[in-house]
Amino acid sequence: MPEWIPVSTGESDADVFRRDDGALVAKWVAPYGVDDLLAERRRIEWLAGTGIPGPSVVDWSTTPDGGAGLVMTAVPGVPASELDSGMLLRAWPSLVGMLRRLHELPVADCPFERRLETMFRRAEDVVRRDAVNPEFLAEDQQGRPFTGLLADLRAELDERLAQEPGDLVVCHGDACLPNFMVDPDTLTCTGLIDLGRLGTADRHADLSLLQANARETWEPDDEPRADRLLADLYGPTRIDPARMGFYLHLDPLTWS
Repeated sequence: MPEWIPVSTGESDADVFRRDDGALVAKWVAPYGVDDLLAERRRIEWLAGTGIPGPSVVDWSTTPDGGAGLVMTAVPGVPASELDSGMLLRAWPSLVGMLRRLHELPVADCPFERRLETMFRRAEDVVRRDAVNPEFLAEDQQGRPFTGLLADLRAELDERLAQEPGDLVVCHGDACLPNFMVDPDTLTCTGLIDLGRLGTADRHADLSLLQANARETWEPDDEPRADRLLADLYGPTRIDPARMGFYLHLDPLTWS
């Protein structure tokens, strides 16, 4: 009989298990997490029809207490967060390429949205409830009142809202290294996981997270090379440093 092994990595409130043969992953949530898990299920099902590699839904069930469970196929490989700086640099073109493939899907075909107006309202709610997780904040946000962080972003909001329509793409929504799976032998990206935030948004929402999260891995000599590669692979005219900073600072205020 197969065994289910707990997975302790990640920030999800779900109980996550991987089957011992590596073929399946299961997520179980309490009643308060059912809506989020159902949203992830719907996004997995949609992405599976686009040609972008990711998990496929195998089973959905509910528990007597009102919770729910989602069983899905496992995307092969290891999370990109497990690579050292040299391996990540070799895998970097494939990671950026996978993200660009996602961003090039037709926006009109995507039934999910996480546009700036929606995410800013979420940030306002999280700050109002004093529910920001300080561990998620960027280095230059640490130690500051959450209301002040939100006020800084509000000062830019009208400009960013005006820019958004020209850069609207299908975003992953949490484009950090743990959500890119990589073949450890070939160092090519095998697919995307943790799709609960997938939806249309400004491309910089994804790019800022990928770049910032990778900077936690780079050795000093690798970081400038990786930044140049990101610009070359994605297109230097498509990356706006000011918007990268805005979305990097907004993201931690949208989690609670």
